[in-house]
Amino acid sequence: MVKEETKKEYKKVEDGEASKDETILTDLEDYIKTASYLGTKVITPSMRKYVYRRRLDGLAILNTLLVDKKLADAIDFIKQYKPDEWTLVCKREAGWRAAKMFAELTGVRTFTKKYPSGVLTNIELENFFETKMIMICDPWLDKNALKDAKRVRIPICAVCDTNNHTADVDVVAIANNKSNKSLGLIFWLLAREYMKAHKIDKPLPSLEDFVGEALVLEEPKKKKRLAEKKEKEMKSAEAAIEERMKQIAESQDEEVKESLKEKDTEDVQVSEAVEQGV
Repeated sequence: MVKEETKKEYKKVEDGEASKDETILTDLEDYIKTASYLGTKVITPSMRKYVYRRRLDGLAILNTLLVDKKLADAIDFIKQYKPDEWTLVCKREAGWRAAKMFAELTGVRTFTKKYPSGVLTNIELENFFETKMIMICDPWLDKNALKDAKRVRIPICAVCDTNNHTADVDVVAIANNKSNKSLGLIFWLLAREYMKAHKIDKPLPSLEDFVGEALVLEEPKKKKRLAEKKEKEMKSAEAAIEERMKQIAESQDEEVKESLKEKDTEDVQVSEAVEQGV
C-alpha cells in the first residue's frame, strides 16, 4: 500500500507544484540524459496515471519526478532484503551489463539472458532454490520469473514501462526499461543505495560504467541539430538567391546585347538611307 504522505507527494508532482530540486535519488539531468522518462507508443490503463504527455511522434513521456519517487520507493523496499534473500532477473540484453555489475558488487543472485522456468517451484530440479523476493526488469519479457514468483507467493518488484501491465506486481518502479542508459541508471542508483544500506565496502563504478557509454544531455544535442538544420537552410537560401541573381544578370546581359544589336541595325539602316539620299 502507498503511504498517505507519498500520495500527497504524487499529487503535488501531478499538479506541477514540484520543482527539479525535489528529486530524491539523483539530479533531474541524469533522468534526462538516460531517457529514463521516455515510454512507448502503447499506454496501458495501469500506467496511464504516470504519463505526463505524448510527443508528436506518439511516444509517451513519463512524469520524471514520479519516475524518481517510484524508483526511490522500490529501492527502499529492496533494501529490506539481504543479498542472499532475493533474486534479480533481467532477460533484456540492454540491461545485462548493468545487472551483472550490480550482481558482482552486491552478491545478489542474478539471471540474465535466460531464466530457467520452474527453479522456484519444482523441487525436483537440480538448480531449485528458494528466495524471499524477486525483482524483474520487464513484466512481459520476464514473465516466467513472474509466474514462478506468483506460484510461491513471494513479493515481486518490477521496472515497468508504459506498455506493461502491473496487476501482478507488488512494487512498481516506472521507467524506460528498453534502454541500456535507463537500465544502467536504475542499477547504478540501486547499487549505490543498497551498498550503503548493507555496508558493502566496495568502490562504486561511475554511472557511465554501468551504462557503457558517455552520457550527453539530449537538449544540447537537439539544439545542435536545430542549429545545423537552420545553417543548412540558410546556405540553401543563399545559394538560391545567388542563382537567381545570376539568372537576372544573364537576362539583363541578353537584353543589353539585343538592344545593342537593334541599335547597330538602326545605325546601318540610317547610314544606307543617307548614302542613297546623297
